[in-house]
Amino acid sequence: MLTRDFLRQGGLQELVRAGDPTIHVLTDEELAASRRAVLKDVPKGQDVWVFAYGSLIWNPAFHFVESVAGTVYGYHRAFCLWVYLGRGTRENPGLMLGLRPNGATRGLAYRVAHDAIEEELSIIWRREMVTAAYVPRWVKVRTESGVVDAIAFVIDVHHERHAVDLEPEQIVDILAAAQGKIGTASEYLFSTVDHLAELGMRDKSLSDLADRVRARKSLSRTPG
Repeated sequence: MLTRDFLRQGGLQELVRAGDPTIHVLTDEELAASRRAVLKDVPKGQDVWVFAYGSLIWNPAFHFVESVAGTVYGYHRAFCLWVYLGRGTRENPGLMLGLRPNGATRGLAYRVAHDAIEEELSIIWRREMVTAAYVPRWVKVRTESGVVDAIAFVIDVHHERHAVDLEPEQIVDILAAAQGKIGTASEYLFSTVDHLAELGMRDKSLSDLADRVRARKSLSRTPG
């Protein structure tokens, strides 16, 4: 599992570089420039919100002072990012979640204290922006207390790791079989589904997908 210290020390970047030297891993300078661009209009002394829709829900690995449930309109959650190392391999790639245009997504908004922004967002960027497959964007999260502006990591539809035109059955097969250095693709799916349910935010499409992946994994273990 990705830990705070592992991310802070650049462990994920090193893992990716070692696994495939041909992949362009963003440098510290590129990560810092990306953060500055996103934060350029945030007033000094203001806290920052981050929207979580996948593993940031069940393993944030960064410090925050508040979390609230909310909905982002204009994007939907989908398994649309190829993974060749963490939860897959080049020979047997996995898939991870990204936000795609259209629809709506329920998730958690985390509030990061203004005096911890540099430290905590540095950790988040090292996790989410390893290869720039995501684009950090400001989104509006509708919560019971009102609307907050938050940073969300949206899939770059032009990136080479953007998984397009996959049939539902292909996604089931991939998630049931893929495994990498930090775990299986199915564990990632199951943890997301379980934690969304615990928070009262059941995602029917993800739950149905999890049922199909469990069935596929069970079938593959059946002898004969």
